Amino acid sequence: MSITVSLINMKGGVGKSTIAVNLAWHYAAYSNWRKRVLVVDLDPQFNASQYLVGANRYGGFLADGKPTIWDIFEQFTRTPGRSNEVLNSADAVRTVRRFTKGGAVEMIPSRLELAYSLKNPSQKEANLAKVLTSLSNNHDLILIDCAPTESLLTAAAYLASDFLLVPVRPEYLSTIGLPLLATSLADFRQQYPTSTLKLAGVVFNAISSYAPEEEQSRREVKKLAKEKGWHIYASEITYSRSYPKGAREGRPIFWTSYARTRQAEKFSAFANEFGKSIGL
Repeated sequence: MSITVSLINMKGGVGKSTIAVNLAWHYAAYSNWRKRVLVVDLDPQFNASQYLVGANRYGGFLADGKPTIWDIFEQFTRTPGRSNEVLNSADAVRTVRRFTKGGAVEMIPSRLELAYSLKNPSQKEANLAKVLTSLSNNHDLILIDCAPTESLLTAAAYLASDFLLVPVRPEYLSTIGLPLLATSLADFRQQYPTSTLKLAGVVFNAISSYAPEEEQSRREVKKLAKEKGWHIYASEITYSRSYPKGAREGRPIFWTSYARTRQAEKFSAFANEFGKSIGL
């Protein structure tokens, strides 16, 4: 059975897609892991989908006629523009790359039409969990890249996940999403008291050299984390222009052209710490 992790923060621009994609590549490609990883893009802006394969290849993945995450949510509705046939979960999975000794990166891509599902959210939140359960024996890890707003998609991610990973940039506008997340999670647990969902921890992302603002934001995050009993990972991910360049190329940080080795090592340290913390 796979371990399912949602990357979430009620604030956009904190690096959820970047971290999700680079974690997937890390666990699939590095010889000490060699895991079968599935990335589920749960954001109508489909950033993780484009990052995984590069902007040029993304269109081809949609043109293949296979189901996307939108079809998963709409499979029991009569929505114009899509088939009403019963969805075969495996058909929604696209292979990005396979490695020797069993490692693989696969994905269920998103598309802009996913936003339409939010207009009629009734009775759809459990669809994702059902599909991922049927796929769990084919993967070691499932990473869900979440949209940064409270919606049907948030409830679906909670229901499908074992753990939450919360990326935070140490700056004011990034950290204000955390109290909203705490409220969202509390509401979910009240509605689903039997859920075993756990918050694995908070990771500081895009660390730069601007110490005054970063240190104040760290203090604020650590204060809230202590109140809520949230773990904060010791490893931090530093800022690098190589991440957006990798998104253009469809490559992880350790394969992005001209990326500094130190940046890849920083990410690798976090990935190893995180993987051990969830029992991967």
